[in-house]
Amino acid sequence: MAMLDDSNVFGNILVIDDDQEVCGTMKSLLTRMLLHCETVSTLRGGLEKLRSQNFDVVFLDVRLPDGNGLDALGEIKALEDSPEVIILTGQGDPDGAELAIQGGVWDYLVKPTPIKQTMLSVQRALKYREEKRAESPVVAMNLDNMIGYSSGMHRIFDLMAQSARSLSATLITGETGTGKELTARTIHENSGRRTGRFVVLDCASLTETLVESTLFGHRRGAFTGADKDRTGLIKMADGGTLFLDEIGELPLNVQKSFLRVLQEKRFRPVGSLQEETSDFRLIAATNRNLENRVHEGKFREDLLFRLKTIAIELPPLRERIEDIKPLSLHHITRLCEQYKVPVKGFGSDFFEVLGSYRWPGNVRELFNVLERAFVASGQEKTLYAMHLPQDIRIKVAKATLGEAREDGAAEGPQSPLEQEARSAAAGLESLMTGDLPDLRMFKSLMEKQYLQTLIERCDGDLNQILRISGLSRSHYYALLKKSGLSAK
Repeated sequence: MAMLDDSNVFGNILVIDDDQEVCGTMKSLLTRMLLHCETVSTLRGGLEKLRSQNFDVVFLDVRLPDGNGLDALGEIKALEDSPEVIILTGQGDPDGAELAIQGGVWDYLVKPTPIKQTMLSVQRALKYREEKRAESPVVAMNLDNMIGYSSGMHRIFDLMAQSARSLSATLITGETGTGKELTARTIHENSGRRTGRFVVLDCASLTETLVESTLFGHRRGAFTGADKDRTGLIKMADGGTLFLDEIGELPLNVQKSFLRVLQEKRFRPVGSLQEETSDFRLIAATNRNLENRVHEGKFREDLLFRLKTIAIELPPLRERIEDIKPLSLHHITRLCEQYKVPVKGFGSDFFEVLGSYRWPGNVRELFNVLERAFVASGQEKTLYAMHLPQDIRIKVAKATLGEAREDGAAEGPQSPLEQEARSAAAGLESLMTGDLPDLRMFKSLMEKQYLQTLIERCDGDLNQILRISGLSRSHYYALLKKSGLSAK
């Protein structure tokens, strides 16, 4: 077979796949491409190799004997000089593809993959890696105020570093309380404009007239109450960063004027005949879906295109549960320093309750709850679940004990499986009369029982299992691994 033009690129490749025929085929192909290739058949073996050796590209199967390959993406991407990952799976799964791309994989291939496609994918990944290494060294990001160890936050930090190195407009989206302003400020402080001002405007807090005057400034006498000249925030951000929070609330007529400013960096203060210039860098944020606002006619599509040159979507706290403990340690330590008291410890039940709550207010709500617990603990040296606000503990208890009962109350005829779930929920009261297991064990027991019953009643039929449970394929296999179960 003829080799492609750039096939003489040397690189180390690892194939993690339990199909020996696939491993043999991949090793033969990659060797002919003058690449060094090693193969392993388990996820654990693959992770051990990745920790002990440097690889440029990893071909990763999804269904492995000891786990789901997608679950290991975070750990792989967190490695120093992490390899590019190409998912190689026997079954196409749209949810799995979405998770893989969100996890930062290079490509997602479905077996059997044409040889040419496989070669192109690995060659492009190696070329990208070579160009990335050839770039000038970048100063490490100062993330002192950003706490996050989850794979989702690693991706956010990469995007923040990309934004800090550029002058392009950046759009930060996410639910209320996810830390959009902190993210914007961190980007500014790591950028070449760190010595300039970081100017903030909350677009939702001002009327239409005031937004225009606040942004562009005005001249004395321009309108009633304008008794003196005022410099606008665009001019104040000259040489620095302008941060527009809740930009989805910016009035339509102001959007049109601001789009011109973004394109030309020129503007006219209200009531002035003279144009002024400002060399500012824009970072915007919103908790709204701007695409929906565009369809509703409330946001300009051309402005949206200009804003999202770099797009950063902050994950909600409920999707980064592993970050709750480090966030809590950081905030409680800061509170102890502020109140000049010894650093407090934590009971095991404290983090169990925090990890079981949904956090609709995200990190902002977490910090508020932690401060309330800190105050409630007084001079005590350890924080326990009992110090947490009652409303949080009640919601966690209801979510744990009432979920199955609420599901069973749905209208319409119930399937045998639904009837069994309702019966199990009714039996919880008798379980509560004896010695209580801890919360984590209780949740694990109930989850495992549900999965066992589900597999038995569906006789291992995967399609039926996914339809009844509402789980995606990748989530289902992740739960099997967690519960120590195997599919029929």
